[in-house]
This record gives sequence, C-alpha cells and structure tokens, in this order.
Amino acid sequence: MTGALPELAAAYQFLLIAVHFRRNHYGACEPYFPRTAVVIPAWNEAAVIGTSIDRLMLLDYPRDALRIFVVDDASTDDTPDVVLAKAAQYPGNVAHLRREKGGQGKAHTLNHGLEIILADDWMEALLIMDADVIYEPPSLRTMTRHLADPNVGAVTAYIKEGTRPGNYLTRFIGYEYITAQAAARRSQNVLGAIACLAGGAQLHARENLIALGGRIETSSLAEDTFTTFRTQLAGHRVVFEPHAIVWAEEPDKIDGLWKQRLRWARGNVQVTRQFRHLWFRPHRGHRLGSISFGLFWFCLLLQPLFMISSSVSLITLYFASFPQAWRAFHILWIINAVTYIFITLFSLLIDPQTGRHVWREAIMFPGAVNLCIIIYTCFPRLFRDGMDELSSAAHITAARHSPGWLILFVYAWLALSMAVAYLAKVAEPHRAGRFISGLLVYIVGYGSLLCACTFASYIKELRKAETKWEKTEKTGKAAMPI
Repeated sequence: MTGALPELAAAYQFLLIAVHFRRNHYGACEPYFPRTAVVIPAWNEAAVIGTSIDRLMLLDYPRDALRIFVVDDASTDDTPDVVLAKAAQYPGNVAHLRREKGGQGKAHTLNHGLEIILADDWMEALLIMDADVIYEPPSLRTMTRHLADPNVGAVTAYIKEGTRPGNYLTRFIGYEYITAQAAARRSQNVLGAIACLAGGAQLHARENLIALGGRIETSSLAEDTFTTFRTQLAGHRVVFEPHAIVWAEEPDKIDGLWKQRLRWARGNVQVTRQFRHLWFRPHRGHRLGSISFGLFWFCLLLQPLFMISSSVSLITLYFASFPQAWRAFHILWIINAVTYIFITLFSLLIDPQTGRHVWREAIMFPGAVNLCIIIYTCFPRLFRDGMDELSSAAHITAARHSPGWLILFVYAWLALSMAVAYLAKVAEPHRAGRFISGLLVYIVGYGSLLCACTFASYIKELRKAETKWEKTEKTGKAAMPI
C-alpha cells in the first residue's frame, strides 16, 4: 500500500489550501516600494531580453525605484547590442554587466551581478528573474508589499506557462504549474515552509542577501532551492504570492523538458542530501523539519520508487495470495481515483483562466491506461459491458474472466509506465517521432514522464555524473493572454 502514500499526501496538501484564507501573510502587508534592483542572468538571450526589459519598464512601480542589471554571461549573439540599446532607451534604469569568461552556469552569473549591486547601498530589495519571463504590471508591487514585514526575507511569484502558440506538452506544463505552484505553494504558505523560490521570480530583502553571504550557491543544480532553505534557516520567512503573475516560455519538446527536469530533479536530490539533518526534526525557528513538509518533499522525490514498489508488491501477492493482491489492487486504485478527481477539480477551480486552456490535459494527466484502470476499479460492471460491446462490434469473442497475463500487466503498469514514457523521449527525434511521442505521453500520462526524469536523476547522482548546467533554449514565444 506504499503506492497510495503519495496520493494521500497530495490530497492532504490540497486540503491545507482551504485554510489559506486564514493562514496567509496579507495581514502584515502594506504598500511598500523599496529601491529594487532587478538582476537578469543572460547567455545568448537576444531573442527575448529586449521584450523582458520593455515589460519591466511597464510595471506599476516607481521608475526611480527600479534598476535593471543584465549580467551578460559572455554571450556570442546580439545580446550585448540589444541590452545596450535598451540602456540608451531607458537611461538610469538599465545597465549591462559583461562577463568575459562565461559558461559556468546561472549561479556564477548571478554572483557576478550581486557583487557589483551589493557594493552600492542604493539597493533595498533584489529581484532575480530569467531573461525570458514577462511580469504582469501589478506583479512587483504585490510582491514588495510583503517586505514591509521585516521578518520576511524573500517572496516568490506564480509562474504560469505562457508559450504561444503552444502544443500538447506546454498545455501539460500549464496544468502542472497550477498544481505545483498555485496549489502546492499555497499549502506551503499555510505550513510556514516554502520548498523553492521560483528561479524566474524571487524577490529578496537586502538584509536577507547579506545574511546569505551575498552569494548564490554554486555547488548545486538547485541554487534557488538552496537559497530558499538557507533563507528560512537564517530565521527569515519566505512567502508565495499567488497574485503576482509571471509568464514564461516552457519547452515544447520532450528533449528540452527532459533536460530541464533532470536538472531540477538532480538538484532536489542534492538538496535532500545536503540538508539531511533537517528532515522530520521539528525546530522552533523554522518549519522545514516538520512532519508535513518532510512528507510532501519525500513523496514527490521518491514517487518513482513508490510506483515500482507498488508493482512489485502486487505481482508478489499475485503469486502468493491472489485474493489479497486483488483486494490491495482495488484499494490502491480507488484511492488513486478519489485523489485524481479531487485534485483535478480543485486545480481547475484555483486557476479557471488556465483551466479553460488545459482542461483536456488535466483530464489526461494520469494517462489513458491509468484512466481505464480507474474506470474499471470504480465501475467494473460498466467497464465490462463496454468491453463486451466493443468486442461484439469487432466480432471478437471476449473471455468471461481476465487472463492472467492481463492482470499481471495491470499490476506492473505503474512501474512499466515510466519505461514507456522514456520511449516517448527516444522516439521524438525520428521521422513521425513527434506524433508517436505525443501519443505515448497521452497513453502513459505526463506524470509518468516526470517520474521517469526523476528516476534518471537517481542514476545520474549514483554515478556521480558531472554537475553541468544545461540551459533551456528560449525563442521569445512567451506572451500574456489578451
């Protein structure tokens, strides 16, 4: 029954959102407009950096309290020319900082900018963002109002998938971001422990940056998560602001998604190892060691292992005691069904604007095979009648009982789905591969694809593979909906 643990944890996390109206930070907020420096790490971002700067200059924020620093990581395209043109267009608001030797990764690029910005006492707050993201006009002021509370060290925003035109993969990501950000981070607000400041939208008080040593962690692929943990360990609160909306371009191919999520997953493994002394050890100064936070963290990190153990347990029970296996199978999938319905409906209600765009992917998030298993588990007679009708229409004689090989396949499916998801990545580069890979994702589920990435991260970390930053390519497709 370990396979049901992540589903139960996810349901508990969503239930916490119901008390967000009581346990949030708005009571301590007030209008506050600190002098804010925006630092943007950029490597070959000519296609997107100009638009991002223009959007920042349209923020509902005092222009004399806003300075934009683009840290150019030895770009080889037209990034320097674009930024210098914007510096001339917005004198006093835009600066170009050039690194002659680049390629060390985002954290090193940020640190180059931080060293220069912190040397001047002008900055009171610092916004770290990605070169491609687009901030809605009210976003920054809705974030800075939290810094009116001196106990708050950092604030993060709600990053929404904004690729236009998108495809099936970006719509899956759009739905994922409702669950992972709009929902999960609200529940973390309730708990008082935030897992990660979004890399493209993290606002820091100057005092918090100084407490962190004025530098971003460079030894991990999850520098944003390290910063989040260390902010809270230093006694500062981290807040998620769901009304600060930021739009970002996300990968529209599995290969790009795989590189991005493999980097994130490896970073989470590194964070887990680095902060191993925290887990399930409650501390008065922070909530990172709470039972609830640890449960959420490990259920997500270890999801592939839960899936594999469920399949192995069911197959073992099949040979040891078929009735017990059948009973465990039904309990597991009924829990999956109830959780799936609850989370899907709740997520679409949290962000109905995005929900109208991605509702098909929300329904298909578990994959067609998992949906068939859910329907069979909850409505066995309806499922059998439907299969009988299909068999009759196809002139096939249906067996009265499920054959053993089919039962074993269903029991093994949770583990097998990750292997099939990996095939979607392998198939994509070949002729007709985009269609086949997309079809496979709908069959196995987007969640299984993410779990396959996480499982690959285990292997990379066990092999001590090189910690190398692989940039997600952006082409300027991010846009706010009209």
